[in-house]
Amino acid sequence: MSTTPQANDPYQDGMTVRREVLGDAHVDRATEASNEFTDDFQKLITRYAWGSIWTREGLPRTTRSAITLTAMIAGGYWEELEMHVHAALRNGMTPNEIKEVFLQSAIYCSVPAANVAFKIGKQVLAEYQQDH
Repeated sequence: MSTTPQANDPYQDGMTVRREVLGDAHVDRATEASNEFTDDFQKLITRYAWGSIWTREGLPRTTRSAITLTAMIAGGYWEELEMHVHAALRNGMTPNEIKEVFLQSAIYCSVPAANVAFKIGKQVLAEYQQDH
């Protein structure tokens, strides 16, 4: 697998969407922290997650965010959940919609997992309200 962007490669579109969803500061930190060991992984997620999935027209970004929040809760990926709560807000989800995703996740993922999600969400929403 080539990790160098080429013609018709979804990498550039992926980087554009990645920046729109996560913000320039986050993407810059991730790319600047990358090294020879992690470069291929950064290119892989940019190309395939962001360039091949998040660019699809089949779902609005708010729905993609809701699915992603649920997946992060189900898997217990708490750092990723924090990042994707920020992303959900950037994508236009309201705090109430995020709360509803967390409540739904309490039933299907577990109450303890939703409890952690609510703690993370509360922190992110407080930061968001301070900034806006």
